[in-house]
Formats: sequence, structure tokens, C-alpha cells
Amino acid sequence: MYTILLVDDEPNYLIVLSELLTDAGHEVLTASSGEQAIEQARSSDLDVVITDMQMPGMNGMALLAAIKEINSDLPVIIITAFAEVEKAVKAMQAGAFGYLAKPFANDELLVNIEKAVAHYDLVRENSRLRREVQRRTGFSGMVGKNPKMLQVYEMIEKVAPTAASVLISGESGTGKELVAKAIHSASPRRAAPFIAVNCAALVDNLLESELFGHEKGAFTGAMTMRKGRFELAHGGTIFLDEVGEIPLPLQSKLLRVLQERSFERVGGSRACEVDVRVVSASNRDLREEVSLGRFREDLFYRLNVIHISLPPLRERLDDLPLLVDAFLAKAAASLDKPMLTISGEAMRLLMKLPWEGNIRELENTIERAAILCDHETIEPDDVQPDSEYRKEENRWGDDINLKELVPENVSLNDVLYAVEEKMLKRALENTSYVQTRAAEQLGITKSLLQYKMKKYQIKKR
Repeated sequence: MYTILLVDDEPNYLIVLSELLTDAGHEVLTASSGEQAIEQARSSDLDVVITDMQMPGMNGMALLAAIKEINSDLPVIIITAFAEVEKAVKAMQAGAFGYLAKPFANDELLVNIEKAVAHYDLVRENSRLRREVQRRTGFSGMVGKNPKMLQVYEMIEKVAPTAASVLISGESGTGKELVAKAIHSASPRRAAPFIAVNCAALVDNLLESELFGHEKGAFTGAMTMRKGRFELAHGGTIFLDEVGEIPLPLQSKLLRVLQERSFERVGGSRACEVDVRVVSASNRDLREEVSLGRFREDLFYRLNVIHISLPPLRERLDDLPLLVDAFLAKAAASLDKPMLTISGEAMRLLMKLPWEGNIRELENTIERAAILCDHETIEPDDVQPDSEYRKEENRWGDDINLKELVPENVSLNDVLYAVEEKMLKRALENTSYVQTRAAEQLGITKSLLQYKMKKYQIKKR
């Protein structure tokens, strides 16, 4: 369904065209003068304007210029008398999408509208993509070879070509929106919009307006008609992030969209039909939310046709070096540090951190370290993660009685050397001197283990 503005000073002509376009399933607004049309263009979210060339007062050319000032991309189709074709050509040169010479067939008008709106959709999508590239802070593409991530990739490949609703679960920062975009990009809807909505970021009444749009005067501050995210996503995919935050009263309206593919704007009574694929995500356990009465069971089953679970970073630490490389490359480009790298000690520290904020926290940590490092190598002192490293379960050192263990006159270096040497020997003995396994037990690399064995003159067995 398109929103079309018809402009003509002849009431009968407006009635005939309005009925034709309404019967074709479109929403039609009318104006009997150029001045009324400008007001409509300012107060409504239009897909195309169709205007007569000859009108008293402001003619079609003047209206075209005024509309282009309001929205330079909005397509305008000019209707002319046969003798006014030269004026129509001038209108095309001034930015009109096309013209129709009277008399014309109904099918000719409908085809021109389809072409105009398709062009407008393409222009809007290109503009949206450019804005997204400019403000995007994430990395392009999904990184990781962990078996759990390979299962996610396989699931995306299977589900993307279908129309099934997908529910993505996972902790905050695991990359749920990235998965949703991957599903959209691999689907037949890839050329249509991908629209993301953070359901936790808006209060109840604003969320309803954001999702479904509103009519002019629907509430205080609604000065214009505005299309919601579902209408903007028509033909494409809508991503409902943190869907578990949607309040119960609004869940019933969302359920209707999933069942009937139609809804009313806030303050409106006309049903708007949409063709969208719904991908949702939550860091809550929605099954538990259903059992607690905070989420509709029927809506849960509608959203959860296909379920994709994303592992937290701590369960895929073998991917951490790949992710670090990706974030280093991004930081190097943005900070103009082409030789930016990370030391082995700093990488080992990253491997030991809890990463409660997952991939998002890792990206923030690398960006912060890249800014703080004095030269172009990130060292352990530059690493400042968002989450605490020393969790309670890791504070084994709190129980050590230092007076009993270490004499007063022993230096720190002597203690560190003694402990390190004994830990190396213990790990090697526990693993029958298999260096790869000993290094894993110590949480270091095999090359570092070999270096320390030389340092303490520990012989290979």
C-alpha cells in the first residue's frame, strides 16, 4: 500500500482518481490547490505526488519546485493536456519523475506509480545505507571459527531463504543484530530495507508509534502523519531487538501483525497491510518470561519458529585472536596507526578476562587500548576492560599468609622467579613433558613455554 497525494482543482477528477487508487489498495490524500498540497506534503509521509499541470494560483511547475524543497527525492508525476507536452518535458528537466498526457488509461497511471515508488524506495534505501555506513561502529561480517559459531552460520544459511520468523537469543554484546543482518542479506529480501528497532529504548506509547506510525493529531506533539517501522520495512526485514521489553498491551498488536499482516496507525482506523519478515532478539529467557506472565505464549511461539542461540565470548575464546585482529585493523584505520599491533603478554591477558560484555566489550577494550598505548604496540598496562577481571572465584590469593610463605628479606623478583620455575616444572611433570599440553595448562603459548624452559634451564625429557 502506497500513500499517494492527488492534486487537482477539479473535484470530479479527484473523486474518480481517488476511487481508482483506493480500489488498487493505496492510501489516497487529496488537495484542490497547490497550497493545500504543500501543507499535505509537510504533514504526511508520502510515497508519490500526482498533480495536474494547469491550476489556478499555483500551477504544477510551481508546486513541483515547492515539493522538491520539502523532499528532493519524493517523486512527482505531472498530468497534462496533450497540447502541454512541452511544459511536461520542462517539468521533467526540473525534477518531475514522469508525466501523463490526458486522456490516459488507468493501467498506465498504475504502472507509472509503481515505477515512481520503486525508484523512491531505492533512493531511500541507498540513503539509509550511506547513513548506516557513516555511523556504524561494528565490524562488517561475522568473525569466528569456533564450532558453536559454525553451527550458527549453518543455521543462517538454512533459514535465510525462507520466510520463517527467527528468534535470536544470547547475552548482551554477543552480536545478535549482526546475525539478523546476515539473515536479511542472504534472503530474497536483501534488496528491500532492513529496519532495526530497539524495543528497550522507548517508553510504551512512543514504542507503539515507532513500530506502527501515527496519524496527525493522534497525541500531543503528533503534528504530522508518520509511518512506522513496519511500513518502512515493507518487503524487507524488521529486527525487533530486546523484544522481551515490549509491554503486554502492545504484544497483542504485534501478534496481530504476525498473524494478519495488517495493523492500524496510532489514532487511525484504516488497516495498513505489510509484507515483512520479523527477526527478533532477546537477552532474557522468553520461556521464563512466559511462565511469569510477562510475555504472551502465543506471541512467543509466533516469534520462535526458528531459534538461534549465540554463545558468549567466554565459550569461544579460540575466536578471540581473530576478533582482536579485526578490531585492531579497524582501530588502526580510525587512529591513523598503520603499524598497530598487540604484544603476546597483552593477548594472554585478554584470554584470561571474563568478558561479561562479550564482543562489544572486547571491541571497546581494543579501541581504548589503541588510544592509550604510547607507541604502536598494545601492552598489558593499556588493557582496561569494562568488566572486573578478578572475580570472587578467582581471588585464591586472598587466603595466602604472606608472612608464613615469604621471608621479609626476599625480593619480589626472587619470589616471582621461584614460583614461576616451580609452576613450569609442575605443569611439565603433570603432562609428561608434552609441551603443548603444559602450555595450555599454564595459559601461555608453546613458544613462551620453550623460552621460559631455556631461562630456567629446564631440560626437555
